[in-house]
Amino acid sequence: MENSPIIRVENLKKYFQTSSGSLHAVDDISFSIEKGQTLGVVGESGCGKSTLGRTILRLQEPTSGKVYFNNIDVTACNRTQMKAIRESMQMIFQDPFASINPRMTVSQSIAEPLLIQKKGEYKNKEALNQSVREIMDKVGLAQRLVNTYPHELDGGRRQRIGIGRALALHPQFIVCDEPVSALDVSIQAQILNLMQDIQEEMGLTYLFITHDLSVVKHLSNHIMVMYLGQMVEYCESKQLFRNPVHPYTRALLSSIPIPDPKIKMHSIPLSGELSSPINPKPGCRFAKRCPYATDDCISADIPLSTIEPGHMVACIKSNTFRA
Repeated sequence: MENSPIIRVENLKKYFQTSSGSLHAVDDISFSIEKGQTLGVVGESGCGKSTLGRTILRLQEPTSGKVYFNNIDVTACNRTQMKAIRESMQMIFQDPFASINPRMTVSQSIAEPLLIQKKGEYKNKEALNQSVREIMDKVGLAQRLVNTYPHELDGGRRQRIGIGRALALHPQFIVCDEPVSALDVSIQAQILNLMQDIQEEMGLTYLFITHDLSVVKHLSNHIMVMYLGQMVEYCESKQLFRNPVHPYTRALLSSIPIPDPKIKMHSIPLSGELSSPINPKPGCRFAKRCPYATDDCISADIPLSTIEPGHMVACIKSNTFRA
């Protein structure tokens, strides 16, 4: 029996009003994530990945659309209802300092969400300390660091604090917003392995945001490619790397470094200027940089089409690139 979706996003939009017009950061995106799985979200900086994650959690209010968590309409919840749901929906930030108070010790930072959400359960200080110690063990933080401040730690340990804070309330769903991009490569592998182990142990569901395709390949069950606020391709991870269809996806994959000097890379260069996400004109937003674009690409918006079960692409020439 297949898992039922724990997250369902329907026609989600997030626009920001600027002096020049409406900036379409997230524009009519729909998808679902089954329990215990990982959806990777990839794309260049500024494509709307982080805004998508924050809007799903209602850290930013959506302009329109729906987000369902376990069939509960999150977008319709009031403050009291959201506080209860917040225990089950958490976020790991790219910059640990975005979620860590520099004036708090390691133990205080991890204890904070417990005190906010479950204050009545921790009247006994020893019970709180025991929970903090268990979380520190889970994320690989030595007990000797319990009274240490963030500025005394390296990036990897600070990120472990951020992960610990996200895990403190035993969530079901976590938005991981480029959690390893600010870390050294050697530390990245440790954090990624830790997140995979925790996912298996706790049955977590991830929305994993990254610009590093080599990372998302090994973590994700499905991958969504975004470009200027829109989804341009969606399919299983293995299928995306085996048969990328959208020209933008193909260009991204061609830029992945090959760790063998004997193998020549065949990267696909992208020229032309970016389309403006402010009051975007009809048509494919990638058309100005696409080497295969024609007049048909800019005459009207390009809807997502299913080229095979589970594989959706927003390109009128999708049949040209199918394997």
